[in-house]
Amino acid sequence: MTLAKIVYASLTGNTEEIADIVAETMEDAGIEVEINECTQVDATEFSDADICIVASYTYGDGDLPDEIMDFYDDLEELDLSGKIFGVCGSGDTFYDFFCKAVDDFEQAFTKIGAKKGADSVKVDLAAEEEDIQKLEAFAKQLINASNE
Repeated sequence: MTLAKIVYASLTGNTEEIADIVAETMEDAGIEVEINECTQVDATEFSDADICIVASYTYGDGDLPDEIMDFYDDLEELDLSGKIFGVCGSGDTFYDFFCKAVDDFEQAFTKIGAKKGADSVKVDLAAEEEDIQKLEAFAKQLINASNE
């Protein structure tokens, strides 16, 4: 069975909700999903997954949240060649660097050999109906990419 691992960082609950939407969509499609808050898991656990997903908010003006920094640094040390990845997250369009953490994680995954399975999804604050549809499509694209 295909295994998807989702790691998230959430301050207000918005990004946790985003991760839950992706997880539920994947579970409905028969994918085994493990979802963890970023301080409760090691990046090396992505080695066991077929699909690797990070959901992170962006702090302030384009910064990675403090709680996901160690995970990010450890991720950059891995070789995830052949793994499918996807990144999603929340931010606030008030700031100049909207959802920059999403871009940072996408670059990190690419650098360590993982294959992008879906376009990243950036949500302004909390997920609205249109965002939920994008997140569901994101999850389905990742599943399709892992089946290729």
